[in-house]
Amino acid sequence: MAQRVDWASLDAAARERVLQRATQATSRQRADAVAGILARVREGGDAALRELGLRFDGVMLQDFEVGEEEFAAAEAVVPARLRAAMRAAAERIEAFHRAGMTRPYAVETAPGVVCERIVRPIGRVGLYVPAGSAPLPSTALMLGVPARLAGCAEVVLCTPPRRDGGADPAVLAAARLTGVSRVFKLGGAQAIAAMAFGSESVPRCDKLFGPGNAYVTEAKQQVAQAGAAAIDMPAGPSEVLVIADAGADADFVAADLLSQAEHGADSQVLLLSDDAGLLARVETALETQLARLPRAGIARAALSRSRLVLTRTLEEAFAISNDYAPEHLILALRAPRAWLDRVQAAGSVFLGDWTPEALGDYCSGTNHVLPTNGAARAYSGVSVASFQNAVSVQSATPAGLAAIGPDAVTLAEAEGLDAHANAVALRLRAAEAAR
Repeated sequence: MAQRVDWASLDAAARERVLQRATQATSRQRADAVAGILARVREGGDAALRELGLRFDGVMLQDFEVGEEEFAAAEAVVPARLRAAMRAAAERIEAFHRAGMTRPYAVETAPGVVCERIVRPIGRVGLYVPAGSAPLPSTALMLGVPARLAGCAEVVLCTPPRRDGGADPAVLAAARLTGVSRVFKLGGAQAIAAMAFGSESVPRCDKLFGPGNAYVTEAKQQVAQAGAAAIDMPAGPSEVLVIADAGADADFVAADLLSQAEHGADSQVLLLSDDAGLLARVETALETQLARLPRAGIARAALSRSRLVLTRTLEEAFAISNDYAPEHLILALRAPRAWLDRVQAAGSVFLGDWTPEALGDYCSGTNHVLPTNGAARAYSGVSVASFQNAVSVQSATPAGLAAIGPDAVTLAEAEGLDAHANAVALRLRAAEAAR
């Protein structure tokens, strides 16, 4: 069960331990293991993918790509109610992401000088949809919808196979719903390697997207560092931080904590409150609700490394949260929007008692592929812009060159770059002669 701690009683080292993610403790061992998997796939291609699939997924596949027959079978077995929920969720996701799309613009920065920004889709993108202890068709929606809105020419999706060699039908139905037709039954770090380096079957992708366990996240970071493929962000084991006041509903708070804890044993949940009574009520509610959860074992393992933290004030709770930079931040407060300006670092924020984090996971419209492990200090969640490149364009007339060219010459000479200065000065003299 989550440990209750009094923040004021902790020294700096103890506070750091309270906020330490579970995955941070074994990073070197994990990095070495992932490096070995990446090297095997890069050198061995499909043969290595088959061996790794047998080792990690318990099945050796001759053909990784999902065919039309398997897509059709998936459509037939997914319940109508689930298909309808996925369609409705996709519509909300599209509405939210379409509203925030990056738009081209142009501005005349000086008479005769026009600077523009144009937007182009990334050519080939790779999506990773986890399906370990629980398949996540919602992730296929979260990635497939903005990829389609961006206009990417080719979209590749990898998802782990089941023991029977098939892909999860709901994941396939969700992929098809967003227009994704190339799906490969590959999971874990080996799937990331396949999309980053390419193999006989899997095309090499320009940028990789999606959440995953600590090994998937490590693999994404390593292929990015190697220059093999760009990535969206570090998006690893799930985490939530709740800031609650005395008026918060303990059952609601406990349910939100458990909704993240059940993702995996390496998930982390934190509750910060300035009210000791609320912490005690949540602790009781956690035990009650755990007893009814099919994934109670997983949730309990995650809770064993999580904390219920008593702070002196809510202001102190926000300072801790900003330092931690959670993937999900729930403000279970009486006037949550009044506190929103204090949020400096978080992947996604949920305001008030009636906005459970699960809405964002599935169907409110925001994206659930979010930065974890503190990356929210510098990264944002997936959006349409994540699947696009913004290219700057500039043009100058002779009059425009005459207006700003002398500044360029002065700056170039100050930096000792005479060729730069000459490229402008030549044109200035030619423009002057042509008058």
